[in-house]
Amino acid sequence: MSTITTADGTQIYFKDWGTGKPVLFSHGWPLDADMWDSQLNYLAERGYRVIAFDRRGFGRSDQPWTGYDYDTFASDINDLITALDLQEVTLVGFSMGGGDVTRYIGRYGSARVAGLVLLGAVTPIFGKAADYPQGVDASVFEGIEAGLRKDRAQFISDFAVPFYGTNAGQTVSQGVLTQTLNIALLASLKGTIDCVTAFSQTDFRPDVAKVDVPTLVIHGSNDQVVPFATTGKVAAESIPNAILKVYDNAPHGFAVTHQDQLNEDLLSFLQSL
Repeated sequence: MSTITTADGTQIYFKDWGTGKPVLFSHGWPLDADMWDSQLNYLAERGYRVIAFDRRGFGRSDQPWTGYDYDTFASDINDLITALDLQEVTLVGFSMGGGDVTRYIGRYGSARVAGLVLLGAVTPIFGKAADYPQGVDASVFEGIEAGLRKDRAQFISDFAVPFYGTNAGQTVSQGVLTQTLNIALLASLKGTIDCVTAFSQTDFRPDVAKVDVPTLVIHGSNDQVVPFATTGKVAAESIPNAILKVYDNAPHGFAVTHQDQLNEDLLSFLQSL
């Protein structure tokens, strides 16, 4: 397997397909790099080098007891970019992965970065804060953590309904639902729980303010997990000249339900850089 060892000794698994200008993908919770296979294959076939990693604690990466915070996630991405000596890389982050690619720019700058893509991302802030009362209430995240502790397998199975919007007119195959559950159950339970704290309590507004590269924001109008009005809409308004695409009635998991549209939009954005 292709792995790197991070600054704290954690092994991170990654896929590295194709040749050309690099595109680095950061997955959502509670998934791993396999969520990107359609996008990776599509772009690699069209002349891009695509890299997708399993976040620490997930997929084929190590499962340390600690380190499930965004400074560490950004450090892991920095270690990967440095190890592969990526230049002019476009960073693509979905859901909680939008946070770590944005924190990467906030901490390490954009010298190696050509562009940024935020897909259903938790930026600029997801959870409610004293100065952001429109965020998602803490009780929602407490319920997620309780569900994971009680019966993770059933909780993830149930979570797929709002994730893919099958309660709002979307259709996904049984195979997708099976794969989603299988991927989620590969992860560390500790990491899965700790990431809920990380993505619900981290404020990315200072990081978003440092984004100085061309940015594409895509969000589903019917995202039942990461509400568009308080995340994607605000992020697009906060980043100078950001391109915003709102997929009509799309759910959080639009990388599956709107796979072809996303692939084409990613290619078009990459070609514009």
